[in-house]
Amino acid sequence: MDLSKLKSRVLISVTLIAFLWFGIFNLPSWVFLLVIVALVGRGLYEFFDMVARKNILVYRYFGIVIGCLIPVFMYLQFEPTEGTEFMLMTAVCLAVFILQFRRRKTEQALVGIATTVFGIFYISWLFSFMIKLRFMPPHGFDGRFLVLYLLLVTKSGDIAAYFIGTYFGKHQLIPRISPKKSVEGTVGGLIASFLAAVIFRGFLPSVNITHIFILGFLLSILSQIGDLSESLIKRDCKVKDSGTFFPGLGGMLDLIDSLLFTTPIFYFYLRLLPV
Repeated sequence: MDLSKLKSRVLISVTLIAFLWFGIFNLPSWVFLLVIVALVGRGLYEFFDMVARKNILVYRYFGIVIGCLIPVFMYLQFEPTEGTEFMLMTAVCLAVFILQFRRRKTEQALVGIATTVFGIFYISWLFSFMIKLRFMPPHGFDGRFLVLYLLLVTKSGDIAAYFIGTYFGKHQLIPRISPKKSVEGTVGGLIASFLAAVIFRGFLPSVNITHIFILGFLLSILSQIGDLSESLIKRDCKVKDSGTFFPGLGGMLDLIDSLLFTTPIFYFYLRLLPV
């Protein structure tokens, strides 16, 4: 039982939420954009670094630059998800193929192209919905509270899953993907996220209790799937953590993995609510 890791995980999560809380309510809006761009950039760097260990020739710096531009586009309201997404993704695919034409070797061309595009979509596109939550809140919601609600619900599940899995985990969940994840930890994380969704429902005053319950269920499930999805990638790349950004705990991608699916689904669910 590594109590120091648990304390570090809790401290980092609480610090992240506190920093964003302060920044959202007290700093200019472009600061939030810079934070999201920094998280995306670092997450992509770690992703491409893991992939490079498999000797796949990815377009790392191209992917990082394009990935960092996506949240900027959303901030400027050139919304890729509302009309120009086909143009953007077409431009990305075109550029990756042109880059491939410049290489002398054609081995693993398809793998490199597909991995580069996937990294941009998986990390930058999905996580950039934080921008849409914050600056383009649907149906009159206060975007500041939407971001905080999502962070509290998702990270509550993360911390509970790690704590319960560490101290009470007896049965492995999917050992071929993540040997350390247990059934007990997963169930504990699901319950914690669901309870957090109900406890912090005051952040969503116009959402009735039925939808709060549904959101609690969805976000708790998606948080665990996000964590397992990154574990699958790490397992394939034969690495324990995505990076060493947080010594002893892992990388930036390890921190935001549980948010990659909860963020866009949370946004679209709120968009579908009746006014």
